[in-house]
Amino acid sequence: MTTTTSVMRSEIAEQPEALRATLDTLLPLMPEIAALGRETRQVLFIARGSSDNAAVYGSYLLQAHSGRLATLASPSIATTYGAKVDLSGVLAVAISQSGRTEEIVDTMAWAADCGARTVGITNGEDSPLTRAADVALVTSAGTELAVPATKTYTTQLAALAVLALGLGADLETADLQAVPEAVEQVLAQPGDAADAIADALVGVQGAVVSGRGMAFSTALEAALKLKEACYLHAMGLSYADLLHGPIAVVDRATPAILTAANSGPTLDQTVALAERVTAAGAPAFGIGGGSALAGACDLAVPMPDLPEWLAPIGLIVPAQLITERLARRLGYNPDAPRGLGKVTQTS
Repeated sequence: MTTTTSVMRSEIAEQPEALRATLDTLLPLMPEIAALGRETRQVLFIARGSSDNAAVYGSYLLQAHSGRLATLASPSIATTYGAKVDLSGVLAVAISQSGRTEEIVDTMAWAADCGARTVGITNGEDSPLTRAADVALVTSAGTELAVPATKTYTTQLAALAVLALGLGADLETADLQAVPEAVEQVLAQPGDAADAIADALVGVQGAVVSGRGMAFSTALEAALKLKEACYLHAMGLSYADLLHGPIAVVDRATPAILTAANSGPTLDQTVALAERVTAAGAPAFGIGGGSALAGACDLAVPMPDLPEWLAPIGLIVPAQLITERLARRLGYNPDAPRGLGKVTQTS
């Protein structure tokens, strides 16, 4: 195992400052978001990859706290089928780290042509997505060199939290402004638990990563990171979907990684899932969930208290750290996974 610090690890450490800069930039745009909100009733998210996982967070957040129906688009309806859909009253939110993925830009343009108003969320200032959107929420993550998205992902989540506030969610802006400090606390705590989980994952061929509600997005993104950088067959599933059959694959060689906010309506179910996994003789590793989840798991990474609606911004950080450490333990370069580039073009 190499001890050289990876670019991915350095960029993980940059997230508190990236979040602060992003919030400073985007919170003043809430009146523009509110104006779009007055013209629309529901939200359509357009994204792929990590950005799609961010969109899952946005969908739960808006439906739970702003009273708006939010759904994920199928870009091929626009780019492959060329279908015409009535999107009057829809706010189409396109999310792309670079702002240059043609499929996402083209699908947002299609949505506008179908009657939608548009928001672009991207780290790519002066990108095609930025120029085409009615309102551009440009994150301030700085240049991200490692292929696995870290700081661009968490700043996307912050942008979605600003979007929710702008669309009238009954939530506290002050809580959002406290997130960078909470992420600093995650990064400053001893890494023993993350190291131990990474060690335990050496040699396994697969893992199930599960969360529910707001934390479902974290499960999806954590699984994607393990697949990208560690070549692990990781499945990201909600608690409910896991119980509909896939839990059968969890065993001593296929551990479960479970994630939850320290409080909220999905915590008890996540703890029950951990107890079921360990009772079956399989390892269970927790991220967040307070003392309740830690007590039900073999190993757990603690999290500072964040409101459930903001917890995913903090919860993904230990998963990023575990991924980076596991990749290096396996002898892989987490900065440049095989077969992947920074911008993926699809159609």
